[in-house]
Amino acid sequence: MKRFDLIVIGTGLAGLTAARTAIGMGAKVLIVGRGMGALTLFGNTVDLLGEIPPDTEMEEGISRWIASHPEHPYARTGWEGIESAIAAFQELFPPPYNFAAAGRGNSLLPTGAGTMRPTWLIPVTMAAGAAMTPAETLIVGFRGFKDFQGDTVSLHMKCRGVTLPLPRYGLEGLTAPALARLMDETSFRERLGEAIRQQMAGERFIGLPAVLGLRDPAAVLKTLETITGARVFEIPMLPPSIPGTRIFHRFREELIAKGATFRMGHPVSGAVVKDGRCEGIRIDNPPLVAEYRADRFILATGRFLGGGLWAEMERIIEPVFDIPVFQPGERGQWFGERFFEPEAHPIHRAGVVTDADLRPVDTLGRVVLANLRAAGSILAHHQAIEEKSREGIDIATGFLAAKKALAL
Repeated sequence: MKRFDLIVIGTGLAGLTAARTAIGMGAKVLIVGRGMGALTLFGNTVDLLGEIPPDTEMEEGISRWIASHPEHPYARTGWEGIESAIAAFQELFPPPYNFAAAGRGNSLLPTGAGTMRPTWLIPVTMAAGAAMTPAETLIVGFRGFKDFQGDTVSLHMKCRGVTLPLPRYGLEGLTAPALARLMDETSFRERLGEAIRQQMAGERFIGLPAVLGLRDPAAVLKTLETITGARVFEIPMLPPSIPGTRIFHRFREELIAKGATFRMGHPVSGAVVKDGRCEGIRIDNPPLVAEYRADRFILATGRFLGGGLWAEMERIIEPVFDIPVFQPGERGQWFGERFFEPEAHPIHRAGVVTDADLRPVDTLGRVVLANLRAAGSILAHHQAIEEKSREGIDIATGFLAAKKALAL
Protein backbone atom coordinates (compact mmCIF):
# COMPACT_ATOMS: atom_id res chain seq x y z
CA MET A 1 0.00 0.00 0.00
CA LYS A 2 1.38 3.39 -1.03
CA ARG A 3 1.75 6.00 1.67
CA PHE A 4 1.85 9.74 1.08
CA ASP A 5 2.81 12.79 3.07
CA LEU A 6 -0.41 14.51 2.00
CA ILE A 7 -3.63 13.49 0.28
CA VAL A 8 -5.66 16.29 -1.30
CA ILE A 9 -9.31 15.44 -1.93
CA GLY A 10 -10.65 17.64 -4.70
CA THR A 11 -9.31 18.68 -8.10
CA GLY A 12 -10.70 22.19 -8.27
CA LEU A 13 -8.62 25.33 -7.86
CA ALA A 14 -8.36 25.00 -4.06
CA GLY A 15 -7.17 21.40 -4.22
CA LEU A 16 -4.72 22.04 -7.04
CA THR A 17 -3.31 25.07 -5.23
CA ALA A 18 -2.88 23.05 -2.04
CA ALA A 19 -1.17 20.23 -3.94
CA ARG A 20 1.21 22.57 -5.76
CA THR A 21 2.10 24.35 -2.52
CA ALA A 22 2.81 21.04 -0.80
CA ILE A 23 4.90 19.74 -3.70
CA GLY A 24 6.93 22.93 -3.51
CA MET A 25 7.61 22.14 0.16
CA GLY A 26 8.97 18.71 -0.74
CA ALA A 27 5.92 16.61 0.14
CA LYS A 28 4.84 13.39 -1.55
CA VAL A 29 1.29 14.21 -2.68
CA LEU A 30 -1.75 12.30 -3.93
CA ILE A 31 -4.61 14.25 -5.52
CA VAL A 32 -7.96 12.48 -5.83
CA GLY A 33 -11.17 13.65 -7.47
CA ARG A 34 -14.04 12.70 -9.71
CA GLY A 35 -13.23 15.16 -12.50
CA MET A 36 -11.84 18.59 -13.28
CA GLY A 37 -13.75 20.38 -10.55
CA ALA A 38 -15.53 23.72 -10.91
CA LEU A 39 -12.78 25.13 -13.12
CA THR A 40 -14.81 23.99 -16.12
CA LEU A 41 -17.84 25.89 -14.79
CA PHE A 42 -16.08 29.10 -13.77
CA GLY A 43 -12.34 29.72 -13.97
CA ASN A 44 -12.23 32.51 -16.56
CA THR A 45 -10.50 35.11 -14.38
CA VAL A 46 -9.40 35.35 -10.75
CA ASP A 47 -11.98 37.17 -8.63
CA LEU A 48 -10.85 38.35 -5.21
CA LEU A 49 -13.87 40.38 -4.17
CA GLY A 50 -16.20 41.96 -6.69
CA GLU A 51 -17.89 43.92 -3.92
CA ILE A 52 -14.93 46.32 -3.96
CA PRO A 53 -15.54 49.33 -6.27
CA PRO A 54 -13.02 49.71 -9.12
CA ASP A 55 -11.71 52.98 -7.65
CA THR A 56 -10.75 51.30 -4.34
CA GLU A 57 -7.38 49.60 -3.96
CA MET A 58 -7.69 45.85 -3.42
CA GLU A 59 -5.66 45.74 -0.21
CA GLU A 60 -7.79 48.46 1.35
CA GLY A 61 -11.05 46.85 0.24
CA ILE A 62 -10.12 43.35 1.42
CA SER A 63 -8.89 44.65 4.78
CA ARG A 64 -12.19 46.46 5.35
CA TRP A 65 -14.11 43.34 4.30
CA ILE A 66 -12.23 41.16 6.77
CA ALA A 67 -12.88 43.64 9.58
CA SER A 68 -16.63 43.55 8.90
CA HIS A 69 -16.80 39.79 8.13
CA PRO A 70 -14.72 38.09 10.85
CA GLU A 71 -16.03 34.60 9.99
CA HIS A 72 -15.24 34.86 6.27
CA PRO A 73 -12.45 32.59 4.90
CA TYR A 74 -10.37 35.70 4.16
CA ALA A 75 -10.27 36.35 7.89
CA ARG A 76 -8.25 33.13 8.18
CA THR A 77 -5.72 34.13 5.55
CA GLY A 78 -5.51 37.90 5.96
CA TRP A 79 -4.40 40.20 3.16
CA GLU A 80 -0.77 39.08 3.39
CA GLY A 81 -1.81 35.46 2.97
CA ILE A 82 -3.96 36.33 -0.04
CA GLU A 83 -1.11 38.31 -1.58
CA SER A 84 1.39 35.46 -1.14
CA ALA A 85 -1.02 32.89 -2.56
CA ILE A 86 -1.87 35.05 -5.58
CA ALA A 87 1.83 35.60 -6.27
CA ALA A 88 2.39 31.83 -6.23
CA PHE A 89 -0.51 31.37 -8.66
CA GLN A 90 0.95 33.97 -11.02
CA GLU A 91 4.31 32.17 -11.01
CA LEU A 92 2.59 29.20 -12.62
CA PHE A 93 1.48 31.37 -15.54
CA PRO A 94 4.46 33.35 -16.84
CA PRO A 95 4.24 35.32 -20.09
CA PRO A 96 3.10 35.00 -22.77
CA TYR A 97 -0.03 33.43 -21.16
CA ASN A 98 0.03 35.29 -17.87
CA PHE A 99 -2.55 36.58 -15.39
CA ALA A 100 -2.25 40.18 -14.24
CA ALA A 101 -4.30 42.94 -12.64
CA ALA A 102 -5.10 45.91 -14.86
CA GLY A 103 -4.76 48.29 -11.92
CA ARG A 104 -4.64 48.40 -8.12
CA GLY A 105 -8.34 47.66 -7.86
CA ASN A 106 -10.95 45.66 -9.73
CA SER A 107 -11.37 46.03 -13.48
CA LEU A 108 -14.57 45.64 -15.48
CA LEU A 109 -14.69 42.96 -18.18
CA PRO A 110 -17.41 42.08 -20.72
CA THR A 111 -19.47 38.95 -20.07
CA GLY A 112 -21.27 36.55 -22.37
CA ALA A 113 -24.52 38.33 -21.50
CA GLY A 114 -23.19 41.67 -22.74
CA THR A 115 -22.87 43.12 -19.24
CA MET A 116 -19.73 44.18 -17.37
CA ARG A 117 -18.43 42.43 -14.26
CA PRO A 118 -15.63 43.28 -11.82
CA THR A 119 -12.60 41.02 -11.48
CA TRP A 120 -8.98 41.14 -10.35
CA LEU A 121 -6.49 38.95 -12.25
CA ILE A 122 -7.09 38.76 -15.99
CA PRO A 123 -5.51 36.29 -18.44
CA VAL A 124 -3.67 37.94 -21.31
CA THR A 125 -6.33 36.71 -23.75
CA MET A 126 -8.95 38.85 -21.97
CA ALA A 127 -6.82 41.85 -21.01
CA ALA A 128 -7.91 44.08 -23.89
CA GLY A 129 -11.50 43.73 -22.70
CA ALA A 130 -10.67 45.99 -19.75
CA ALA A 131 -9.60 48.76 -22.14
CA MET A 132 -12.26 48.46 -24.86
CA THR A 133 -14.76 51.18 -25.67
CA PRO A 134 -18.08 50.24 -27.31
CA ALA A 135 -17.71 52.58 -30.29
CA GLU A 136 -14.34 51.05 -31.19
CA THR A 137 -15.26 47.38 -30.65
CA LEU A 138 -16.44 44.65 -33.00
CA ILE A 139 -18.08 41.58 -31.43
CA VAL A 140 -17.66 38.40 -33.49
CA GLY A 141 -19.92 35.37 -33.15
CA PHE A 142 -19.99 32.16 -35.18
CA ARG A 143 -22.89 30.73 -37.12
CA GLY A 144 -24.13 27.53 -35.49
CA PHE A 145 -22.03 27.99 -32.34
CA LYS A 146 -24.79 28.05 -29.75
CA ASP A 147 -22.68 28.69 -26.65
CA PHE A 148 -22.09 32.35 -27.55
CA GLN A 149 -24.74 34.73 -28.85
CA GLY A 150 -22.66 37.48 -30.42
CA ASP A 151 -25.67 39.49 -31.56
CA THR A 152 -27.02 39.62 -28.00
CA VAL A 153 -23.63 40.61 -26.60
CA SER A 154 -23.14 43.39 -29.15
CA LEU A 155 -26.69 44.67 -28.60
CA HIS A 156 -26.28 44.96 -24.83
CA MET A 157 -22.77 46.41 -25.08
CA LYS A 158 -23.83 48.85 -27.81
CA CYS A 159 -21.08 47.59 -30.11
CA ARG A 160 -21.19 46.57 -33.75
CA GLY A 161 -21.46 42.82 -34.17
CA VAL A 162 -21.04 40.25 -36.93
CA THR A 163 -21.79 36.54 -37.14
CA LEU A 164 -19.36 34.59 -39.32
CA PRO A 165 -19.43 31.09 -40.76
CA LEU A 166 -16.57 29.04 -39.41
CA PRO A 167 -13.76 28.95 -41.98
CA ARG A 168 -13.61 25.22 -42.55
CA TYR A 169 -16.18 23.47 -44.68
CA GLY A 170 -18.95 25.60 -43.13
CA LEU A 171 -18.63 23.85 -39.78
CA GLU A 172 -21.62 24.37 -37.49
CA GLY A 173 -22.75 22.88 -34.21
CA LEU A 174 -19.25 22.68 -32.74
CA THR A 175 -18.72 22.49 -29.00
CA ALA A 176 -16.42 24.93 -27.24
CA PRO A 177 -13.63 22.35 -26.69
CA ALA A 178 -13.74 21.31 -30.35
CA LEU A 179 -13.60 24.92 -31.53
CA ALA A 180 -10.72 25.66 -29.14
CA ARG A 181 -8.77 22.74 -30.58
CA LEU A 182 -9.35 24.09 -34.09
CA MET A 183 -7.99 27.45 -32.95
CA ASP A 184 -4.74 25.70 -32.06
CA GLU A 185 -4.26 24.98 -35.78
CA THR A 186 -2.30 27.79 -37.44
CA SER A 187 -4.12 27.52 -40.78
CA PHE A 188 -7.55 27.69 -39.14
CA ARG A 189 -6.85 30.81 -37.10
CA GLU A 190 -5.17 32.50 -40.07
CA ARG A 191 -8.31 31.99 -42.15
CA LEU A 192 -10.42 33.21 -39.25
CA GLY A 193 -8.28 36.31 -38.83
CA GLU A 194 -8.65 37.15 -42.51
CA ALA A 195 -12.43 36.63 -42.36
CA ILE A 196 -12.66 39.02 -39.40
CA ARG A 197 -10.41 41.60 -41.08
CA GLN A 198 -12.74 41.74 -44.07
CA GLN A 199 -15.65 42.64 -41.76
CA MET A 200 -13.89 45.42 -39.88
CA ALA A 201 -14.82 49.08 -40.20
CA GLY A 202 -11.96 50.73 -38.35
CA GLU A 203 -12.51 49.03 -34.97
CA ARG A 204 -9.56 48.95 -32.56
CA PHE A 205 -10.91 46.07 -30.43
CA ILE A 206 -12.36 42.68 -31.35
CA GLY A 207 -14.31 40.54 -28.89
CA LEU A 208 -14.55 36.78 -29.47
CA PRO A 209 -15.97 33.88 -27.44
CA ALA A 210 -13.44 32.43 -25.00
CA VAL A 211 -12.20 29.62 -27.22
CA LEU A 212 -8.79 30.91 -28.34
CA GLY A 213 -7.05 27.57 -28.09
CA LEU A 214 -6.21 25.05 -25.40
CA ARG A 215 -2.50 24.43 -26.02
CA ASP A 216 -1.15 27.90 -26.81
CA PRO A 217 -3.78 30.65 -26.47
CA ALA A 218 -1.13 33.38 -26.56
CA ALA A 219 -0.10 32.24 -30.05
CA VAL A 220 -3.74 32.29 -31.20
CA LEU A 221 -4.09 35.81 -29.80
CA LYS A 222 -0.93 37.00 -31.54
CA THR A 223 -1.99 35.57 -34.91
CA LEU A 224 -5.42 37.23 -34.79
CA GLU A 225 -4.03 40.57 -33.64
CA THR A 226 -1.34 40.56 -36.32
CA ILE A 227 -3.82 39.87 -39.12
CA THR A 228 -6.56 42.25 -37.94
CA GLY A 229 -4.35 45.03 -36.57
CA ALA A 230 -6.70 45.27 -33.58
CA ARG A 231 -6.54 44.24 -29.92
CA VAL A 232 -8.38 40.95 -29.50
CA PHE A 233 -10.03 39.75 -26.31
CA GLU A 234 -11.97 36.70 -25.18
CA ILE A 235 -15.43 37.00 -23.67
CA PRO A 236 -16.50 34.35 -21.09
CA MET A 237 -19.49 32.22 -22.06
CA LEU A 238 -21.50 29.20 -20.98
CA PRO A 239 -19.69 26.15 -19.54
CA PRO A 240 -17.50 24.33 -20.23
CA SER A 241 -14.97 27.08 -19.55
CA ILE A 242 -12.01 26.87 -21.91
CA PRO A 243 -9.91 29.30 -19.81
CA GLY A 244 -10.71 27.18 -16.74
CA THR A 245 -9.67 24.05 -18.60
CA ARG A 246 -6.35 25.73 -19.42
CA ILE A 247 -5.80 26.42 -15.73
CA PHE A 248 -6.51 22.80 -14.81
CA HIS A 249 -4.15 21.41 -17.45
CA ARG A 250 -1.35 23.79 -16.44
CA PHE A 251 -1.60 22.75 -12.80
CA ARG A 252 -1.80 19.06 -13.67
CA GLU A 253 1.16 19.29 -16.04
CA GLU A 254 3.41 20.83 -13.40
CA LEU A 255 2.22 18.61 -10.56
CA ILE A 256 2.88 15.41 -12.51
CA ALA A 257 6.27 16.72 -13.64
CA LYS A 258 7.20 17.29 -9.99
CA GLY A 259 6.11 13.85 -8.84
CA ALA A 260 2.49 14.22 -7.71
CA THR A 261 0.10 11.31 -8.21
CA PHE A 262 -3.43 11.77 -9.57
CA ARG A 263 -6.36 9.38 -9.03
CA MET A 264 -9.35 10.70 -10.95
CA GLY A 265 -12.70 9.37 -12.05
CA HIS A 266 -13.89 7.66 -8.88
CA PRO A 267 -15.38 9.12 -5.68
CA VAL A 268 -13.89 8.96 -2.21
CA SER A 269 -16.34 6.76 -0.33
CA GLY A 270 -15.07 7.16 3.20
CA ALA A 271 -12.19 7.66 5.60
CA VAL A 272 -10.19 5.52 8.01
CA VAL A 273 -10.26 7.36 11.34
CA LYS A 274 -8.56 6.40 14.61
CA ASP A 275 -7.95 8.32 17.84
CA GLY A 276 -8.96 11.70 16.46
CA ARG A 277 -6.83 11.45 13.34
CA CYS A 278 -7.44 10.37 9.76
CA GLU A 279 -5.22 7.50 8.67
CA GLY A 280 -6.51 6.95 5.14
CA ILE A 281 -9.28 7.23 2.58
CA ARG A 282 -11.21 4.71 0.50
CA ILE A 283 -11.87 5.16 -3.20
CA ASP A 284 -14.57 3.20 -4.98
CA ASN A 285 -13.38 1.51 -8.16
CA PRO A 286 -15.99 -1.23 -8.66
CA PRO A 287 -15.71 -4.07 -7.97
CA LEU A 288 -12.75 -3.01 -5.83
CA VAL A 289 -12.26 -0.46 -3.07
CA ALA A 290 -8.77 1.04 -2.94
CA GLU A 291 -7.31 2.43 0.27
CA TYR A 292 -4.67 5.17 0.44
CA ARG A 293 -2.81 6.28 3.56
CA ALA A 294 -1.16 9.57 4.46
CA ASP A 295 0.01 11.66 7.39
CA ARG A 296 -2.06 14.70 6.44
CA PHE A 297 -5.25 15.41 4.48
CA ILE A 298 -6.84 18.42 2.83
CA LEU A 299 -10.56 18.45 2.00
CA ALA A 300 -11.26 20.67 -1.02
CA THR A 301 -14.36 19.06 -2.53
CA GLY A 302 -16.44 22.20 -3.02
CA ARG A 303 -20.05 22.63 -2.04
CA PHE A 304 -23.12 21.17 -3.70
CA LEU A 305 -22.00 21.33 -7.34
CA GLY A 306 -18.79 19.47 -6.58
CA GLY A 307 -20.39 16.97 -4.22
CA GLY A 308 -18.52 18.30 -1.19
CA LEU A 309 -21.82 18.91 0.59
CA TRP A 310 -25.05 16.94 0.34
CA ALA A 311 -28.45 18.32 1.28
CA GLU A 312 -30.76 15.84 2.97
CA MET A 313 -34.34 16.57 3.97
CA GLU A 314 -33.49 18.31 7.24
CA ARG A 315 -29.72 18.73 7.28
CA ILE A 316 -26.62 19.29 5.19
CA ILE A 317 -23.84 16.73 5.46
CA GLU A 318 -20.20 16.33 4.43
CA PRO A 319 -20.03 12.80 2.93
CA VAL A 320 -16.34 11.82 3.21
CA PHE A 321 -15.48 12.44 6.88
CA ASP A 322 -19.00 13.18 8.19
CA ILE A 323 -17.68 16.32 9.85
CA PRO A 324 -20.13 18.93 11.19
CA VAL A 325 -21.56 21.39 8.67
CA PHE A 326 -22.87 24.86 9.48
CA GLN A 327 -26.35 25.35 8.05
CA PRO A 328 -28.54 28.46 8.26
CA GLY A 329 -31.39 27.19 10.43
CA GLU A 330 -33.98 24.61 9.45
CA ARG A 331 -34.72 23.66 5.85
CA GLY A 332 -37.45 26.26 5.53
CA GLN A 333 -34.86 28.95 6.19
CA TRP A 334 -32.36 27.79 3.56
CA PHE A 335 -33.99 29.64 0.68
CA GLY A 336 -35.58 33.02 0.09
CA GLU A 337 -38.99 33.45 -1.48
CA ARG A 338 -37.65 34.39 -4.92
CA PHE A 339 -35.22 32.54 -7.17
CA PHE A 340 -33.11 35.68 -7.67
CA GLU A 341 -32.91 36.84 -4.07
CA PRO A 342 -31.22 40.26 -3.73
CA GLU A 343 -29.27 39.10 -0.67
CA ALA A 344 -28.63 35.55 -1.97
CA HIS A 345 -30.14 32.41 -0.48
CA PRO A 346 -28.98 31.64 3.08
CA ILE A 347 -27.95 28.11 2.03
CA HIS A 348 -25.03 29.71 0.19
CA ARG A 349 -23.40 30.35 3.58
CA ALA A 350 -23.43 26.66 4.48
CA GLY A 351 -20.14 24.85 4.87
CA VAL A 352 -17.42 23.55 7.15
CA VAL A 353 -16.33 25.77 10.05
CA THR A 354 -12.62 25.71 10.92
CA ASP A 355 -10.16 27.07 13.43
CA ALA A 356 -7.41 29.53 12.49
CA ASP A 357 -5.35 26.64 11.07
CA LEU A 358 -8.23 25.54 8.78
CA ARG A 359 -8.92 22.41 10.85
CA PRO A 360 -12.65 21.58 10.86
CA VAL A 361 -14.33 22.09 14.23
CA ASP A 362 -17.63 21.04 15.77
CA THR A 363 -20.33 23.34 17.15
CA LEU A 364 -18.33 23.77 20.38
CA GLY A 365 -15.20 24.79 18.51
CA ARG A 366 -13.38 21.50 19.10
CA VAL A 367 -11.08 20.18 16.37
CA VAL A 368 -12.67 17.13 14.72
CA LEU A 369 -9.58 15.52 13.15
CA ALA A 370 -6.16 16.88 14.05
CA ASN A 371 -4.50 16.17 10.69
CA LEU A 372 -7.34 17.32 8.40
CA ARG A 373 -7.63 20.77 6.81
CA ALA A 374 -10.45 22.20 4.70
CA ALA A 375 -10.03 24.67 1.85
CA GLY A 376 -12.01 26.36 -0.89
CA SER A 377 -15.73 26.77 -1.31
CA ILE A 378 -16.58 23.99 1.16
CA LEU A 379 -15.76 26.51 3.91
CA ALA A 380 -18.66 28.21 5.67
CA HIS A 381 -19.63 31.87 5.96
CA HIS A 382 -19.03 33.11 2.44
CA GLN A 383 -21.20 33.61 -0.63
CA ALA A 384 -18.49 33.33 -3.25
CA ILE A 385 -20.63 33.66 -6.35
CA GLU A 386 -22.51 36.71 -5.08
CA GLU A 387 -19.36 38.26 -3.58
CA LYS A 388 -17.33 37.38 -6.70
CA SER A 389 -14.63 35.90 -4.49
CA ARG A 390 -14.57 32.27 -5.60
CA GLU A 391 -11.08 32.01 -7.08
CA GLY A 392 -9.58 34.20 -4.37
CA ILE A 393 -10.98 31.98 -1.63
CA ASP A 394 -9.83 28.83 -3.43
CA ILE A 395 -6.28 30.07 -4.01
CA ALA A 396 -5.77 31.72 -0.61
CA THR A 397 -7.18 28.92 1.53
CA GLY A 398 -5.66 26.14 -0.58
CA PHE A 399 -2.26 27.79 -0.16
CA LEU A 400 -2.74 28.27 3.60
CA ALA A 401 -4.11 24.75 4.14
CA ALA A 402 -0.98 23.18 2.67
CA LYS A 403 1.31 25.47 4.66
CA LYS A 404 -0.49 24.65 7.90
CA ALA A 405 -0.72 20.92 7.17
CA LEU A 406 3.00 20.56 6.52
CA ALA A 407 3.89 22.60 9.59
CA LEU A 408 2.83 19.62 11.74
